[in-house]
Amino acid sequence: MNDLLSNWSEWLPELFDGYKFSIQICTLALLWGVPVGLMLAIGTDSKTKLLRIVSICLVELGRGAPVLILLQFFYFGLPNAHVSLSSAAASILALGWSTAAYTSEIIRGGLKAVPAGQREAAVTLGLPTMTAMRIVIIPQAMRICLPPLLGFAMVMLQTTSLCFTIALPELVARANDIGSASFQYMSVLMLTGLMYAAVCIPATVITSQMEKRLSKHI
Repeated sequence: MNDLLSNWSEWLPELFDGYKFSIQICTLALLWGVPVGLMLAIGTDSKTKLLRIVSICLVELGRGAPVLILLQFFYFGLPNAHVSLSSAAASILALGWSTAAYTSEIIRGGLKAVPAGQREAAVTLGLPTMTAMRIVIIPQAMRICLPPLLGFAMVMLQTTSLCFTIALPELVARANDIGSASFQYMSVLMLTGLMYAAVCIPATVITSQMEKRLSKHI
């Protein structure tokens, strides 16, 4: 046990650097993925046929293709089209596209959950469609969507572990390097798992409590 704790204390700084990088990549992917997801949610139900078709195609491609395939496509595939991306940029694009696709469905459900009376009230007040969406519908929908979106953010943080396949120096890549050097894969992977759990478990509990509180006011 003493040897295990000693090893953990030695490895923790390097693993923590990788974890911070994982969180940064996840955050950047969410920052562009969620707004795009909102636009896709609106576009999917648009009355404009072309916009609706494009939105549905982007959503289905993002949901249908595994994140690992998207990572490989952006990092290894695009150079064939003379477009080279760093591992960080490829990771942000791949995770962001997946985020946009999945969160579009979450947000679309939130938009449909807004009471019809709210839309009718906006029409009665003479608000243009986009203005009504911006100041009446979307704020209420995002309030409904907040707990599942936070839960999805935790999933995306865990999904960053796939980025080690394109040489991104995130948490799992650092753990793999330590395991290769020390041949103590079980010990370092145990610590890696605990580091993920230290963030994801409290976040899951907070999300659950938030969902219960919000449900009382919906």
